Amino acid sequence: MDQSQIVLVFSRPEQKPTLESAQSFVGGLVELVNLNDGSQLLVNEEGMLKSLPLNETATILFGEIIGQPLHGPVLHLINNARWLD
Repeated sequence: MDQSQIVLVFSRPEQKPTLESAQSFVGGLVELVNLNDGSQLLVNEEGMLKSLPLNETATILFGEIIGQPLHGPVLHLINNARWLD
């Protein structure tokens, strides 16, 4: 994925991504973030360390909830797409 085009993807509620597909999408190690509404985010664990571009959309939507800006591509998992926590 071209890192200059950062996107926020809302997963299909019935489609759970594999670890490999999530790592490919975020461009590295995956960090799971549980949100208060029961949904989850999959983000690049080293996004800030690797200086990935700020994901403005994801930061506006979720940054205040998790307390930090989000960098790089983000997967938002809902319903059956959620990983076990």
